[in-house]
Amino acid sequence: MISRETKNKSMKEIIVKIVYAFSISGTGGNPAGVVLNADHLTHEEKQQIATKVGLSEVAFVSQSSRAAFKLEFFTPTKQIAHCGHATIATFSYLKKTGLIKGDQSSKETIDGNRDIYFKDGLAYMEQTSPSYTAVEADLPEILSSLNLSKADLLNGHGPSIVNTGNSFLIVPVANETILKNIQPDLKKIKSYSEKHNLIGYYIFSLSNENNFAPSTRMFAPLYGIDEEAATGMAAGPLACYLFDNSITKGTEIKIKQGEYMRVPSPSLINVTLVLENDKIKKLYAGGDAFVSREVLIRI
Repeated sequence: MISRETKNKSMKEIIVKIVYAFSISGTGGNPAGVVLNADHLTHEEKQQIATKVGLSEVAFVSQSSRAAFKLEFFTPTKQIAHCGHATIATFSYLKKTGLIKGDQSSKETIDGNRDIYFKDGLAYMEQTSPSYTAVEADLPEILSSLNLSKADLLNGHGPSIVNTGNSFLIVPVANETILKNIQPDLKKIKSYSEKHNLIGYYIFSLSNENNFAPSTRMFAPLYGIDEEAATGMAAGPLACYLFDNSITKGTEIKIKQGEYMRVPSPSLINVTLVLENDKIKKLYAGGDAFVSREVLIRI
């Protein structure tokens, strides 16, 4: 039998920084956990920590031979390839603590390397050119999962699966009132997401405020996230959808999120599209971040 003292000595104590990414002037944003020097942690231990922290994602930072840093992302239930707000949280923290000296960096992930750059105090992360999957045949199922009708959609536009590193279902609705009042059926969203390998749904409505900034909501119950305050890896696909569907001609797009959550946490995501022959070659999503606190996790 293992004594309590021996058992306690075998436990690991992990410091997790809680950093709010895509914040606005030091408020709002989406909290992510950041764990430095994670080389000694196993996959199972990282999942335990993420589950105990209870935020939508925790980023684990390790040494890399291929990039400046290796990042691994865990939700409360599983690992994912990329996470936008946890990336911005991590690199903002590394920059502000002096662990990054210049304005260029990079991350190694399980899905390849991505560039990071800093401009005007904001961190930006690279995403890949978009791929699209048509979902017209699934429209009744999609509408049912959101308790919407076809009349609630943006005139002339419909849902599409868009991937710039992770897959999201982009759903355009006619106005912010519809967006605000959506009553998602999380069981149906989870089922559809699992069937199509989605992180979740990203619903948007257009706005003339703040330099066009569309308003959004994100539901990802498959990954234990009922609703999220800011999703950088979904903002990229949305910006591509807006550009490729001629909803906007601009390559600098601001996206609002988090306003209509049960506990509002307004967030702002900046997306820059990089074009080659009028086609999106790659893109960068970025924003501000601030450190809120740290927590001690024992495993």
